[in-house]
Order: sequence, then C-alpha cells, then structure tokens
Amino acid sequence: METPEKLLRLRKSIDNMDAALIHLLAERFAITQRVGELKADLGLPPADPGREARQIERLRGLALDADLDPEFAEKFLNFVIAEVVRHHEAIARNSAPDEPTTGS
Repeated sequence: METPEKLLRLRKSIDNMDAALIHLLAERFAITQRVGELKADLGLPPADPGREARQIERLRGLALDADLDPEFAEKFLNFVIAEVVRHHEAIARNSAPDEPTTGS
C-alpha cells in the first residue's frame, strides 16, 4: 500500500521540526558549555537548584500557553538540566588545579 501524499507532507513537516530541534539543542549546549567554563573559572558549583526550579516553573507556564502538557515539558527540561549539570561537573573536574605532589 502506498503512503498517502497528505501523510508524507505531515511527516516531512515533522522531520523539519526534528531537525530544527536538534539545531536548537546544539546551540543551547554550546552556550551551556561556556556557562560551565565560566562557573569553573569562578569556582561556582556546577548546579544551581534555584535557577533550575525557576526555569522549570517558567517552562511549565510556557507549555500551558502553547497547549503542551506541562508534565512533558518538565520531564524534558529535567533531562536537559541533568545533562548540562553532568557536563558542568566534567568541566569543573578538568579545570581543577592539580593536587600538589608530596616528595615521599
């Protein structure tokens, strides 16, 4: 059975949106990489629970306004935040000064 033209058009639109989402995520992670480097330089912790909570609430509101399930939006953002924090922790580890060696 041949796929209907209308279904193909809708799938093409989905594919285009998926590509846009990937590019947006790549840009977001490029920026959060710089944030992680700055935090490490300033000696700030990799995570900022207060900001994270504010972001979740803000995006839940945006989700409601966009007619998107706020639970889904929160799960998605929590996943992204966890990945960002993981990257920031790695940056902090890699930029920590080396331990002084003792001459034993």
